[in-house]
Amino acid sequence: MEKKKPERQCIGCGEKKPKQELIRVVRTPEGQFVLDETGRCNGRGAYICKDTGCLAKARKKRALSRSFSQEVSEEVWNLLEEEMQKLV
Repeated sequence: MEKKKPERQCIGCGEKKPKQELIRVVRTPEGQFVLDETGRCNGRGAYICKDTGCLAKARKKRALSRSFSQEVSEEVWNLLEEEMQKLV
């Protein structure tokens, strides 16, 4: 019997994909937002495709603000975009 692979939903495009194909955006206990490549950082997480297009969709829909129940500043979005471009 094949082991079930964990799936998560992208906050940008809404597609369900295997967890390994997505990047986790984490709000740390200190309130900072970071991209978590390992998927093991402490804090509340949301998943997004490794695609700047999905990040743009999530930004337009204000998906991170909804996921974390707090306002996400333009500065945070810009930092996430810079980090995403380094990874892709």
